[in-house]
Amino acid sequence: MGSIYKQLLLQSKFKPSIMNILVLGSGGREHAFAYKIAQSSRCEKLFVAPGNAGTDTIAQNVPIGVNDFQAIKEFVKGNDIKMVVVGPEDPLVRGIYDYFSNDEELKHVLVVGPSQSGAKLEGSKERAKEFMSNHDIPTAAYQSFTAQTLQEGKSFLETLEAPYVLKADGLAAGKGVLILNDLDEAKSELENMLSHSKFGAASEKVVIEEFLDGIELSVFVLTDGKNYKVLPTAKDYKRIGEGDTGLNTGGMGAISPVPFADAALMQKIEDRIVKPTVEGIQKEGIDYKGFIFIGLIKVNDEPYVIEYNVRMGDPETEVVLPRIQTDLVDLLEAAATQTLDRVSLQIDERSATTVMAVSGGYPEAYEKGKEIVGIERIGNSIVFHAGTSMKEGTVVTNGGRVLAVTSLDSDFREALKKSYENLEEIFFDKMYYRKDIGFDL
Repeated sequence: MGSIYKQLLLQSKFKPSIMNILVLGSGGREHAFAYKIAQSSRCEKLFVAPGNAGTDTIAQNVPIGVNDFQAIKEFVKGNDIKMVVVGPEDPLVRGIYDYFSNDEELKHVLVVGPSQSGAKLEGSKERAKEFMSNHDIPTAAYQSFTAQTLQEGKSFLETLEAPYVLKADGLAAGKGVLILNDLDEAKSELENMLSHSKFGAASEKVVIEEFLDGIELSVFVLTDGKNYKVLPTAKDYKRIGEGDTGLNTGGMGAISPVPFADAALMQKIEDRIVKPTVEGIQKEGIDYKGFIFIGLIKVNDEPYVIEYNVRMGDPETEVVLPRIQTDLVDLLEAAATQTLDRVSLQIDERSATTVMAVSGGYPEAYEKGKEIVGIERIGNSIVFHAGTSMKEGTVVTNGGRVLAVTSLDSDFREALKKSYENLEEIFFDKMYYRKDIGFDL
């Protein structure tokens, strides 16, 4: 009897638990998370708050805002949620991880995302720069300025060569970075940011840094604060216009893996950037169980960090997650329980591409509520919803970036061909997408 009891005990100990999971967010990134989590045998019930028309087809949407911590708490308690996956940066910077870990009724819940002190790596450009400097992580030279030191900031600009890079210190929804070729314009914009609140509270402090000339890529890392896994690389396309022209957006498309990120470059990135970043987090005693998005630039074969984000990117998530073959819930649980060294990461060798369809007028003024037709005709690509909602049984636009069409194939050119063919099947009034994603590769 004793040996059977021991056997049952061992089985229950090593049998992976099935759980109810809540994803926070409403964009393409969160739809991609929901898409992968819904495939896991570990997921009993899946909820997305607030979600969109896409998440509604694979999970239960919950009308709760990502920063409404009290309402999230009540929902988590009432629905026996065992894991919360935080999509966007805002609740992380506001301290949702700490809110859970400091609450007796919530601290057993696994939260995928860093603590508030970890989230400062994205919440403050100055903090990120100081962290890189402290841990010898290669990045552009910089100085920070406030309204009180505006004249010093203008003098510092005079010591630099064009183009001039100005970054709002705080969160500005991906729009707080200006790259300017004219010195007088740079001085004027610095004044706009510091003295006239161009980006609101986000630009109460501005980081000015030297311009690095090279080609950009993003590296994604999942860490439990001690161990880490390097996820597939991606390259996104931020500008609204073809040939990377016009205004910055949240992202118009992405490709994974990055063709020029060969083994030699990836080794440099891991040795000089990924390892020192995770070690720096450990040395500083930061509680960090989640994703690190490292925005990089390759200058003459040498990698430099442009910025950290403390969550997955969008639209990069829509090409990174479809290539992960390991059960995503296993990976997320391992990160949250500091056992990431016990899980192996399996990656699909194929290339993934995504192309974003946006509302006419985006990233400036645009209209919502346009009916979307043709999604049901897409068979050999995945349509991730970003800015959509349901209105009287119809999918309508509800944001600037509306849909991301993701495809997988033997190389990125074939995958892109699929995405573009499928985009021709979809229509909404004033729909726009870039037809040159991957043009520079």
